[in-house]
Amino acid sequence: MPNQSSEANILLLFTFAQKLEAMSLVYLGLGTNLGNKERNLNDAVLSVSMEVGEVLSVSSFYASKPWGFESENEFLNAVILVNTELSPFDLLAKTQEIEKQLGRTDKIVVGYSDRLIDIDILLYDNFIIYQPTLQIPHPHIAERDFVYVPLAELAPDLVHPLLGKKISELLSR
Repeated sequence: MPNQSSEANILLLFTFAQKLEAMSLVYLGLGTNLGNKERNLNDAVLSVSMEVGEVLSVSSFYASKPWGFESENEFLNAVILVNTELSPFDLLAKTQEIEKQLGRTDKIVVGYSDRLIDIDILLYDNFIIYQPTLQIPHPHIAERDFVYVPLAELAPDLVHPLLGKKISELLSR
């Protein structure tokens, strides 16, 4: 008898099979704290629109302090809404490829560091994925104001699939 995890994986595979060639709404978090930050974010939005799918909305750009590490360089962050045909794992591969094209060096395994660009998958439709290489929804949405503030700008009534709360409710915490 399969365990709960393998049942979830089977359901996930079934859902992917149903969604073949269907469009999905994806929220991506963008961040940069090196170089020309505004240009880095604009380049990321352009690359995503060319290689991932139609960019439907772009939040304002928000300045923030580094999260999870010390740095003299402030971040500039944004969230974008994208309509894509890519599966979650293909989307992950494509966003990592875009990061490298835009000058990102390999991500460190533990901790955080300064970066030219970072592209995180925040939400993918209402999918919940918990795999070693990909977690959706992004596990730190509710902890990072530089994520939930621009996300609330784009989709205040969107419900976080695990927390069961509207994104706008994260602002009032």
